[in-house]
Amino acid sequence: PALRDEIDAVNNLVYHDVNNGVYKAGFATAQEAYEAAFDALFARLEWLDERLATQRYLVGGQLTEADIRLFTTLARFDAVYHGHFKCNLRRLIEYPNLWAYARDLYQRPGFGDTVNFDHIKRHYYMTHDKLNPSRIVPKGPHTDWDAPHGREVLEK
Repeated sequence: PALRDEIDAVNNLVYHDVNNGVYKAGFATAQEAYEAAFDALFARLEWLDERLATQRYLVGGQLTEADIRLFTTLARFDAVYHGHFKCNLRRLIEYPNLWAYARDLYQRPGFGDTVNFDHIKRHYYMTHDKLNPSRIVPKGPHTDWDAPHGREVLEK
């Protein structure tokens, strides 16, 4: 409860620029709308990477709702949003703190064991006829979500 205001503020930024931002870019029907969403998304990812350089979690010294909300998009980012939604300035793995943070969460019970990358890719690539009329599902990318993350050193 003591962190609620900060959690809500972070959730608001993450929702508009990241969680929904990938959809705004991916389903844009005009170049200007795509570029606005794209720019906001990557500016926010930079902000998140900087924020996570000195703290293990988004808010306070503990796992919160803000972390859970961000994880869902990070888990899909390289597999789907980077290519399918044209969010391709950088991959998640190119953000050192954000990538380590995503792996930190993924390796916790209740996170990684709920992620099925094959299902994620098949869902996105096979259900958006306008974005992928051929319905070809890419084989990659291969990323090691189980690699050590080193984030425990940021524990407060």
